[in-house]
Amino acid sequence: MKAVQKVRRGGFSLIELMMALVIIAILAGVAIPTFALWLPGYRLKSAAKDLYSNFQLARLTAIRKNSDCRVIFDPSVTPGRYTIWTNGPNGNWDGGSVDDVQEKTVDLSDYGSGVDYGKGAATQEVTGGTTWGGGDFITYTANTLIYGSRGTISGTLGYVYLTNDRNDAMAVGTPGLAGAVAMKRWVNGAWQE
Repeated sequence: MKAVQKVRRGGFSLIELMMALVIIAILAGVAIPTFALWLPGYRLKSAAKDLYSNFQLARLTAIRKNSDCRVIFDPSVTPGRYTIWTNGPNGNWDGGSVDDVQEKTVDLSDYGSGVDYGKGAATQEVTGGTTWGGGDFITYTANTLIYGSRGTISGTLGYVYLTNDRNDAMAVGTPGLAGAVAMKRWVNGAWQE
């Protein structure tokens, strides 16, 4: 008499599948609320890092094109936006018309989580004042940062303040005429690198 061998086929039993689904549900129940708390801060930091990078882009574009490059902030829309411009072939700034070249546009609405110009919970500007750029949270004259053809600041020094729907605050600006860019975050009552 031959022995009957029982062959087990591959796969999962119903009990194994149900246990895996229970574990996934528990992990999702813990992770989703944590993710929801983390997301607004991440989006604000992302917007500030992009602004920092775009300041660097404007500086390098000014040097590369041997022409002024402007970052123009528009707080008239909510959430705000900013554009990067270079002088056109005539070499003059024509106010964004005639032959000026728009290099880039960034809408703060693309970041979500209420990212916009604002001071959030900050109680003072990076420089210690409290005017906040006349209320629009942009301290550059006429809401415009200008890099000259050598990569130095051709206009005024300043900062742009960003906030989110949790009242977090970050600032990106140019603290010196050399054109270097700084990014700071409001933490425990002070601006920190």
